Amino acid sequence: MQQIRSVSAWATCFEVCDGMRLRNRKVEWSVLLLAMLGAMQCRAQESGVTANVAITRSESSNAKAASGKEQLLDASNVAIWLTPVDRAGGDPVKNVASEKTPQLVQRHKTFEPHVLIVPVGTRVEFPNKDPFFHNIFSLFDGKRFDLGLYEAGTTRTVLFDRAGVSFLFCNIHAEMSAVVLSVDTPYFGLTDRSGNLHIRDVPNGRYQVNVWFERTAPEYLKKLSKVVTITEASRSLGTIRIQENPNFTLAHKNKYGLDYVPPPQTEY
Repeated sequence: MQQIRSVSAWATCFEVCDGMRLRNRKVEWSVLLLAMLGAMQCRAQESGVTANVAITRSESSNAKAASGKEQLLDASNVAIWLTPVDRAGGDPVKNVASEKTPQLVQRHKTFEPHVLIVPVGTRVEFPNKDPFFHNIFSLFDGKRFDLGLYEAGTTRTVLFDRAGVSFLFCNIHAEMSAVVLSVDTPYFGLTDRSGNLHIRDVPNGRYQVNVWFERTAPEYLKKLSKVVTITEASRSLGTIRIQENPNFTLAHKNKYGLDYVPPPQTEY
C-alpha cells in the first residue's frame, strides 16, 4: 500500500509540473501574440501617410483686416489622394465589391455625409430615410445621373465608374447638396475638423498629391498639386494651407436649369 501511495504521489507531482509548464507556455504564447500584434500595429501606423490642412479666409476679408491676424476655419472634408507616378498604370484600386457599400443617406433634408470619397468602380447607395420623396441628381462634372422621384424607405444605387467630382442635389429640396469624389487610386482620405488626415497602407515611392476642397476655386487647388517621395523616414505631407474662396455659394438651379419653386406650407 505504501508503494502504491508513493507511485500516486509521484504521478501527482508529474501532473502538477506538467500543468505548470502548460500554463507557462500559455503565458509565453500570450506575450508573444501581444508583441506580434503590437509590431503589426506599429508597422501599419508607419505605412500610413499623414498631413494637416489649415483653411484660411481670403486676405481681403474684413475679419482679417479687423483683427490683423489670419482666421482659421473648420478644416473638415478636405480630400487628399496620392496617385503613383513611377508604376505603369499606377497601383490597382482596391476591390471594393467585397467591402461594405458606402452610403449617402438622405435624412432631415440633408446628405450624410456631405462629402464622400471612393475608388473608381464603387457603387454608392442613396437610401431615403426622410418621410417624403426625394429626387437626387448630378448634371455637372463627374458622374451624371438622375434618380427620379423615390419614396421614404427606398434606396437607389449609382456606379461611379469614372474619376471626377460629382456635385449632387435634390430636385425638390434646394437646401440639399453633397459631393462624391471618385479617384483612380486606393490611397485617399478626408480631413477632420482640425485638418488632420491619415492615409493608410501607402508603399514607398513617388506620388502625385491631389487636393480638393469645396469652398476653394479649382484653379487654386491645381497649384497645390505636387510630386512627393514617400519613404520610411518621410511619411508626412506637412501642413497644406488652403485659402477659402470668398465668392463660394451653394446656390444652384434645379435639374431643368430653373430656379426652385418655393415649397407649399405643407411638409413634404
